Amino acid sequence: MGDQLARGEEFVKKAEKKLKSWGLFGSKYEDAADLFDKAANCFKLAKSWDKAGSTYVKLVNCHLKSESKHEAAQAYVNAAQCYKKTATKEAISCFQQAVNLFCDIGRLSMAARYYKEIAELYESEQNIEQAMDYFEKAADFFQNEEVSSSANQCKLKVAQFAAQIEQYQKAIGIYEEIARQSLTNNLLKYGVKGHLLNAGICQLCKSDVVAITNALERYHDLDPTFSGTREYRLLADIASALDEEDVTKFTEVVKEFHSMTPLDSWKTTLLLRVKERLKAKELEEDDLT
Repeated sequence: MGDQLARGEEFVKKAEKKLKSWGLFGSKYEDAADLFDKAANCFKLAKSWDKAGSTYVKLVNCHLKSESKHEAAQAYVNAAQCYKKTATKEAISCFQQAVNLFCDIGRLSMAARYYKEIAELYESEQNIEQAMDYFEKAADFFQNEEVSSSANQCKLKVAQFAAQIEQYQKAIGIYEEIARQSLTNNLLKYGVKGHLLNAGICQLCKSDVVAITNALERYHDLDPTFSGTREYRLLADIASALDEEDVTKFTEVVKEFHSMTPLDSWKTTLLLRVKERLKAKELEEDDLT
């Protein structure tokens, strides 16, 4: 480890010396780039991630001087991958710089990929609003490049986070859109009931029984097979419990579904919100009587 660190420092010194020397036709920048690249690899072997990251950033400048934007963008990506291990803020900054360069040279699929990486870093930091923003950017770029599966993956993350921060209508729109798209694809048809269930749970969170009933009718029109599923029955029974303001019925319906098809934490969290509102409404009724 110590040997690799020392070797890395030596390569950096040689690179910086090369940059200060006279060179023809930009060859000194290419030579320095090669030395910085070797230095960064040594720092990675030594697990000195911050040094590796900062060295890749120096490498970026050499590539830009040589007008090699693609290599510069890749160097920013390499820097970001190193910083991911120690400094999330720096990693995000480097990914963003890489995206800017990939956009300049028309590599939009690469830009989309690294917007998604930024989104995932914000997600790991529990920064939901920023994660949503970057998943949306990634989805737009993937869509423009007609990489629909990746675009939809990102859109589903946006919907998940939108519901978490109570932007239910935004989430509903995404789930319904992806359900519609999936109906035309034999490989994706099986997932339709899941998307409609998620959209329906978001509808329930709005506590508008009329809107829920209308949504279930729409979902039946969209996919006539949906009304025969347990997912449809769950939504319809919960809507009925809300209409009757019956907390016990709500609990039984959810418990029965969960015993057959375990609910994930996202669905459980949203259904608990629905239950709490229903309980509050029941208490209000008791107070009035």
